[in-house]
Amino acid sequence: MFLLGTVEMISRLFPIPTVSLRRSITIRAAVVSSSASIARKTHPPLFLRPLTYSATLSDLVAFRSWAASLATAAPGLESSDGGPSASHLLRELSWLLEDATSQSSGKVLMRADLDELYLLWKERIERRRPFQYIVGCEHWRDLVLVVREGVLIPRPETEMIVDLVRDVEGFGEGLWADLGTGSGAIAVGIGRQLGENGRVFATDLSLDAVEIAGINVERYGLKDKVEIRQGSWFEPLEEVKGKLAGLVSNPPYIPSSDIPGLQAEVGKHEPKLALDGGVDGTDHLFHLCEGSATVLRSGGFFAFETNGDIQSELVAKYLSTKWTNCFTNVKTVLDFAGIKRFVTGFRQ
Repeated sequence: MFLLGTVEMISRLFPIPTVSLRRSITIRAAVVSSSASIARKTHPPLFLRPLTYSATLSDLVAFRSWAASLATAAPGLESSDGGPSASHLLRELSWLLEDATSQSSGKVLMRADLDELYLLWKERIERRRPFQYIVGCEHWRDLVLVVREGVLIPRPETEMIVDLVRDVEGFGEGLWADLGTGSGAIAVGIGRQLGENGRVFATDLSLDAVEIAGINVERYGLKDKVEIRQGSWFEPLEEVKGKLAGLVSNPPYIPSSDIPGLQAEVGKHEPKLALDGGVDGTDHLFHLCEGSATVLRSGGFFAFETNGDIQSELVAKYLSTKWTNCFTNVKTVLDFAGIKRFVTGFRQ
């Protein structure tokens, strides 16, 4: 998707660390206003924009030099709230240039005006605006998903839900639901694995999420496999109650009192609707447990993401005690980091 010649050339002229890390973003440096911002909702993702602009190599080198100095001078973001390190910000800078530039016949072509890049990078550093919102996408599994403000940025650990579904015998021909779909990441990931008769119903209360999920479904040619529905949790699924082969969700699970202490990129920019799980973080998880008893068919599978360890154990215990006659083989599942991140089981 990206032509890297321009970025490599700039790197030689102005080297910064290039440690590999998977992508889990008229205003010049001297005249940028700290109060300026760009309404991303009016722009497509950077990598999907046409190569409308151009710049000289020297101008790009000057931008990279300024942006790198801003990143390395950022005061203690990592220590203050677990924010990005300087080396991580420098990698983001390289990714930004990869998305924004291409080289053709000796010319540097760009998908955004250089002035916009100055503004975007200043927002990244000073406002702690998430890089994914800056460039308008996130790399997740083998997908490049469109994201924007108002939609939760999909996390690497959530990728495992698709793997858990894929391990269910006969999953490919069943009806599935992804509740609180957000960007549509899980629904798209499952939809690409389904057989001829398989289908995913993806629901979300947020109109922003419904719009972005629809864009991602369409980009991957899955409109015949994934149907986006607007509404709260189970409400849009009335006609498939008792028919679902499986149900998955990455619901809001952060305790309300923990929200103010989150990394600024998360707490100040990502939608609270997708983060806040109530007093102890289990409000929506318990609601999903109860609803699963109604919508799943006999033998139907469920997988819920949690805040990890203690919360996973609490949800698993709730399912195994209060709903002992409804569910079987309830267990917690470790994520890539060895944290008990998921609760899975089957409808009796």
